[in-house]
Amino acid sequence: MKRFALTLAATMAFAMPAFAGDQYVDGTGFAVSGYDVVAYRDLDQVAVGQSQPEAVRGRSDITADYNGATWAFSTEENRDKFLENPAYYAPQYDGHCAYGVSRGGKVPANPNLWRIVDDKLYLNITDVVVGFWEEDVPGNINLAEGNWPGIEPDAASTSVIPKFTSEGPVSN
Repeated sequence: MKRFALTLAATMAFAMPAFAGDQYVDGTGFAVSGYDVVAYRDLDQVAVGQSQPEAVRGRSDITADYNGATWAFSTEENRDKFLENPAYYAPQYDGHCAYGVSRGGKVPANPNLWRIVDDKLYLNITDVVVGFWEEDVPGNINLAEGNWPGIEPDAASTSVIPKFTSEGPVSN
């Protein structure tokens, strides 16, 4: 009987639709405030405790749709790379602040406060939060990974990013 129950539970898990949270989209109308998520991979990442290089703004005429949002890119080549494997390039936690997720909530993330860890892009909300995040990056990722399944189905944050003026993607 126990084996039947486990088989039924496993079958039902595969039959049910996956719960996916909403991508964080700010007032620009674009994921990651219109910044090119592929371009992060070409930026020189600095040591913990130092400010990362500023992210690259995308263009409003070079876009793709993924996870219910429109994403902007600085080049057609970057858009094509994204379309080949969007989950690889998209930031973790649907673009929400990684430290916020580690603490059990969804808050917006600033595209200029980023770090790539184990080939995954993480964003955070403020410089102060980056300091907390960097005190224990592996531990905070572990906490966030444990919290994410419980909060992923929640609606995306509707808050604005503090101290961040997003002009969105470059218009052409």
